[in-house]
Amino acid sequence: MINQVIRWKNNMVMVFDERGEQISEFQGNYRDVRVKILAHAPRGAKFFHGQWSLKTQVPVSRKDW
Repeated sequence: MINQVIRWKNNMVMVFDERGEQISEFQGNYRDVRVKILAHAPRGAKFFHGQWSLKTQVPVSRKDW
């Protein structure tokens, strides 16, 4: 189940389950996976914008993700 979703500055997306393991079927370019992620992510999933160079992840709303 999707727990955390990170959209990086280069529009690549990483998705993690509740154990912190990556879910490869939902990962890829934002344009390619956005609809699929939003359709499968439960209400409690957390969304972030990440900046690799700063090693930061800023929480964002599902809508703003």
